[in-house]
Amino acid sequence: MRALATFDDRDSTPTIVTAAAIRTVDPDTPTAEALLISGGMILAVGSLSDAEATAAERGLDPIRADFPGATIVPGFVDPHAHPLMYGQLLTWIDVGPDKAASIPEIVDLFKAGAAKLPAGVPIRGYGYEQRNLAERRHPTRHELDAVATDREVYIMNASGHGGVVNTYTLDKYGITRDTPNPEGGEFFRDASGELTGELSDAACNALTGLHGVKIGHHGPNFHLGDEPAEHQRQLDLVQREFLAGGVTAIGDAQVSKREFAAYLELVDRGQLHLRVSMYFLSHLLDSVLELGLTGPFGNAFLSAAGIKLYADGTLGGWTAYFPEGYVGDPCRTGQLYHSPEEYSELVHRAHAAGLQTATHAQSPTAIRIVVDAIESALAARPDPDARHRIEHCGLPESGDIERMARLGIRPVNQTQHYYNWGEGVEQAIGTPGERFNPLGEFLAAGVPATLSSDAPVAEPRPLEAIQTAVTRVTRRGHQLGPDSLRISAEAALRAHTLEGAITLGREREFGSLTVGKRADFAVLGADPLNTPGPEIAAIPVLETWVDGTRRFGG
Repeated sequence: MRALATFDDRDSTPTIVTAAAIRTVDPDTPTAEALLISGGMILAVGSLSDAEATAAERGLDPIRADFPGATIVPGFVDPHAHPLMYGQLLTWIDVGPDKAASIPEIVDLFKAGAAKLPAGVPIRGYGYEQRNLAERRHPTRHELDAVATDREVYIMNASGHGGVVNTYTLDKYGITRDTPNPEGGEFFRDASGELTGELSDAACNALTGLHGVKIGHHGPNFHLGDEPAEHQRQLDLVQREFLAGGVTAIGDAQVSKREFAAYLELVDRGQLHLRVSMYFLSHLLDSVLELGLTGPFGNAFLSAAGIKLYADGTLGGWTAYFPEGYVGDPCRTGQLYHSPEEYSELVHRAHAAGLQTATHAQSPTAIRIVVDAIESALAARPDPDARHRIEHCGLPESGDIERMARLGIRPVNQTQHYYNWGEGVEQAIGTPGERFNPLGEFLAAGVPATLSSDAPVAEPRPLEAIQTAVTRVTRRGHQLGPDSLRISAEAALRAHTLEGAITLGREREFGSLTVGKRADFAVLGADPLNTPGPEIAAIPVLETWVDGTRRFGG
């Protein structure tokens, strides 16, 4: 096993940090004038004289880092992301809503990108959301054939749960109109039974090759195979992106052996600059239990956190489970990845061993299955601090929200999802879609709000997530749902800092600027608590510090 303690030995020069405002997200000392940091830790929070006095008491001769006009907040915590997948996509062609508004524009971007690649190299892109396109539909294989007919072309949907390939790709992998759909996925066909090129969830296994993440009905296959050296390059890119957004700690919500190996190599290289809490995929539950990774493991930068499960699919790809069918397509019902009984058995096993679970669930039915299973597991083995999670938790019913409060279940929401395609949820399932991510209802019921990006589904830009939590206004300028679903800027800041740390079980280490915690913070160009809601996302991140060391900006 690698010497994971390497990162705990880091030091930082004693420093007094000042700013126009320091928002600590600590209820005992909500604002401060100065911080004293040393050895990667916060030694004093309060007035400048407080910091100077503590330095003198400890025999320290600190340097100064002054940020007049700026606001300091705790380092943002992003407890649900897919870093390796995000790194992969950073090397692909971006066809998101800022780049392409129609299918011809996507094709043009792909052609331009293909011209820069050697012959035969697959052409890959990501980021389209069909309901944001002028055509309000997915591209087809025939449209992607205009990009290339002699090599693979793959465009991943913004949801991450599928996409579209060209005819060459279907032929290469032997997928025909007679190919059966795999369990937990679909090769889509038109009215005449011909393949359209669209594929979802487990059907993406066809693209991953022998080294892909073969997890069957335990969840969709997001990742394509790359060499280990390429994974390192991708993680280097990813860290820069997170740090540029002010993020200092993340939860990797889909860790297989490949992700674990990539992180260990990053540690060996001395290049892990973010705090990573790993959630191993549920197909590895037996291995996790056999190895005994059910208690504290790792260090302040890389640690094991729990088990990731899937209950249903995605709203963006219409694979979330609605047994009555989608308003936009009554023939589609989405899917469950487990029967309720099988899912409950997995949760019972993980909970009995002391493992936190984090389950992807979007539809009311899927969320209820998760709440039922957790309720049953807690009845069998009471634990008032189990902190089981529901990832996304898009459309919970009010009764289940009340149960979540009673059971201590923590939803992890992504407000950028409805910023990017909130109208599409309404189109897919009708009026209930306006409640997507009902943060206001959570807080009213006593359920904590936790924000994350789900990168690469959304960029890791916490200030954009905070703005959307405050306004519920989408990219197109439409407010999704009533004002009662909105939350305050103060609550949103807490949701992307301290609540994220609590969700990861690491609030004693970070999440607020408190004496004894790690010196992780972001320096912002304005105060998000005194900025009009629609302008919060435009606040620049000037610097990001981790363990008392500047890792971005400056």
